[in-house]
Amino acid sequence: MPDAIAEVIYDVVVLGGGPAGYTAAIRGAEYGLKVALVDASPRLGGTCLHVGCIPTKALLFNAELWDHLKHAAEYGIANIGAPTLDWTAVQARKNSIITKHVKGLEFLMKKHKIAVISGFGRLTGPAQDGIHTVDIDAAGTKSMLKAKNVILATGSSAKTLPGLKPDDRILTNIEILSLPEPPKSLIIIGAGAVGMEFASIFRSFGSEITVLEFLPRLVAVEDEDISKEIARLFRKRGIDTNTGAKVENVEKTETGVKVSYTDANGKPQVKEAEKVLVAVGRAPQTAGIGIEKTRIQLDRGFIKVNEAQQTAEPGVYAIGDIVLGLPQLAHVGAMAGMVAMAKIAERPFRPIRRDRIPGCTYTEPQIGSVGLTEAQAKEKGIEVKVGKFPFAGNSKATIVGSHDGFVKIVSDAKYGEILGVHILGPSATEIIAEAVAVMELEGTVEEMMFTIHAHPTLAESMLDAYAAVNNMAINA
Repeated sequence: MPDAIAEVIYDVVVLGGGPAGYTAAIRGAEYGLKVALVDASPRLGGTCLHVGCIPTKALLFNAELWDHLKHAAEYGIANIGAPTLDWTAVQARKNSIITKHVKGLEFLMKKHKIAVISGFGRLTGPAQDGIHTVDIDAAGTKSMLKAKNVILATGSSAKTLPGLKPDDRILTNIEILSLPEPPKSLIIIGAGAVGMEFASIFRSFGSEITVLEFLPRLVAVEDEDISKEIARLFRKRGIDTNTGAKVENVEKTETGVKVSYTDANGKPQVKEAEKVLVAVGRAPQTAGIGIEKTRIQLDRGFIKVNEAQQTAEPGVYAIGDIVLGLPQLAHVGAMAGMVAMAKIAERPFRPIRRDRIPGCTYTEPQIGSVGLTEAQAKEKGIEVKVGKFPFAGNSKATIVGSHDGFVKIVSDAKYGEILGVHILGPSATEIIAEAVAVMELEGTVEEMMFTIHAHPTLAESMLDAYAAVNNMAINA
């Protein structure tokens, strides 16, 4: 990298090229700021694009098509013979999707005249005369950047269990996406979004699946009714789910892996499989980026920020998976980037509200939720009214052959304000967007009962769910 680059003073240097970082960089350029984006990976996109959201959802779509093909005759599609799964083609399609969007990001960087710097960036300390210096290490070649502001967006990495290292049998989200073929059997440790999605994917592709979860229920961040129903539906699909399970040991055998655990009743259990997926959460990547040279405050490796994403070090912001108190979701990181850039550019912004963040789990059926669960609302001392409408009463759900699940509305009993919406069912991850918008505008049950929803649509189930709060659902 030429030394002359150090003479350029950027308005903002962003460290990290994932959804949080590249979104921030684009928004900064749209505000007319001079922006540099630093990333050590060979291609932009971060975990989400390469080994997270995008490839996982590509496989989920393949799994959905595969499930439909198994029942083609029900849809009047005959004489197609016995379909076979071409796993090489499945992987090729997934990889082509990644490549397409990498090229899209490269185009956007050029379009917005964002300087993309390849290398690992680290802070050197507080700003001097209002200018920060960032050291860049590109495969041993060192240089530096100068900027008025720095945004940290260095992302997260998969946690593992003590003593375990990922390989061809002990997998994280990275290794499982590049398997040469679907495993005959798979033990999944962890029933959060990652574990549940891969359980759904590989069950569709014929794998024997066992899920081990330490907490008392699956997808524990969701409303309890969601957890109960997805557990029932997973069992119906032949997925062995075990909650209250404490994993004691994971060891390799001649043919695969063996997991020893204590079940919910305190009894020791042993399960063997071809492979094991460790899906126990993600750790913030804040080591080695120079935080110790600043006033930035950490909590278990996460960075503390204010409502404008500012750290305790003037001129340094943090966004994405490294931020304390926010869920590690690509869309949260992206919005945090837009908030930070708006603050830097002295433009209006709305701080991120924890109770306005949609959570999506792309299982079959899907989960979409926002706001308070019924239990959380009651814990806050709020008198609630709840409405629940099953997809079995929705015409479009029957048409698309996916009528398991329900929509649940949690509302304030006195004023009718919608406090939370929890969906399990077809296209839940799309329908939840309506609920987020309504809650942002502080909509009430009564207002939404008179909001026309097109028929027949899956979203129409929301109308019946609002009405169900007052025991007035039409189709149930």
